[in-house]
Amino acid sequence: MKSFLKPLSTKEEQSYLSAYKSGDVYAREVLIERNLRLVAHIVKKYSKINVDTEDLISIGTIGLIKAVDSFNMEKGIRLATYASCCIENELLMFFRSEKKKSKDVYMWEPIGSDKEGNEIFIFDILQGKSVDVIEQMTIQENIKKLYIFMKNVLSKREQEILMLRYGLFGKQEKTQREIAQKYGISRSYVSRIEKKALKSLKKCYESDEKKNTETILESRN
Repeated sequence: MKSFLKPLSTKEEQSYLSAYKSGDVYAREVLIERNLRLVAHIVKKYSKINVDTEDLISIGTIGLIKAVDSFNMEKGIRLATYASCCIENELLMFFRSEKKKSKDVYMWEPIGSDKEGNEIFIFDILQGKSVDVIEQMTIQENIKKLYIFMKNVLSKREQEILMLRYGLFGKQEKTQREIAQKYGISRSYVSRIEKKALKSLKKCYESDEKKNTETILESRN
């Protein structure tokens, strides 16, 4: 990690804050630059997360900039105290966003197609809501298949992790971190198990679809 300039003294900080409040843009740059070490310090807490440290510093710096721009000197606290909260919030927002995107990718993985040739996604099976009776029947049929496939091709651990991750079969939905704590394993290991399990389920649906197609073709001959 690159070295950063040492923090401002209380007197220097007050001086630059007053200057920035009066419209001095250079003072703003100094306040940001001399607090970058704080960003790096907070980022260290997340060193075990599989995200590049420089990326986290960039994200944390956004929080620092927001802190400098919105800081109120009249509150009687140090900028670093206020900035720490803003930096943490920015990082947590990023992690929540990444978690959601990661989950969306898994859920929108195509696993087959319906009777009309439209792609079916895991999301459709788990969350499908439709007033169309035929579609509802298709969803129910796929839910039954999902239960059977999970029992047939997934290990007990894989089944449990998927049920917890997506709130299946009455389970409460949990994050990868919560599941990792429950089983005493790393979050990245939970992620690998989840991906492997979904990949196995996708193969089951593809195989089932292929079998159905062959049956239809045979009946037409």
